[in-house]
Amino acid sequence: MSEFLPDTEVEPVSPVADPDAIELRLATRLEHLPVIRSVASNLAIRADFNLDAIADLKLAVDEACSTLITRAVPGTTLTCTFTVRPDEFQFAAAVASSSADEPSRDSFGWRVLSTLTDRAGSWVDKLPDRPDGQEYLVRIELTKRKHADG
Repeated sequence: MSEFLPDTEVEPVSPVADPDAIELRLATRLEHLPVIRSVASNLAIRADFNLDAIADLKLAVDEACSTLITRAVPGTTLTCTFTVRPDEFQFAAAVASSSADEPSRDSFGWRVLSTLTDRAGSWVDKLPDRPDGQEYLVRIELTKRKHADG
């Protein structure tokens, strides 16, 4: 069952805090979405998630990254962090943005994220004085738990 977290701040998954996390950095271009989906799928397969959960993860990761890429300052980097634990898969992604607006929780895309995952959260952090238009860091984090059937 999905959990909608309208006002909850979710701490990002940090590769420093978890040495088993995998970090992927790509240019903020929609053409890179298949690479990100492939990494998510491969990690979920190796963690023995069932086929439905793997498909859900691929779609949710795609939606999260698409949302962030469209908000990113052109020419910047999308940072994705994958953390697989015995009972759950966590995905976090972030981009530099010129907008302080969080992704809309009323959008169809957010419905996809919150339906396909067990937890979805987003937030915006103000970056220190930046003259290059990269004033904010927009983040999305997803968690998919492994259920008894895989």
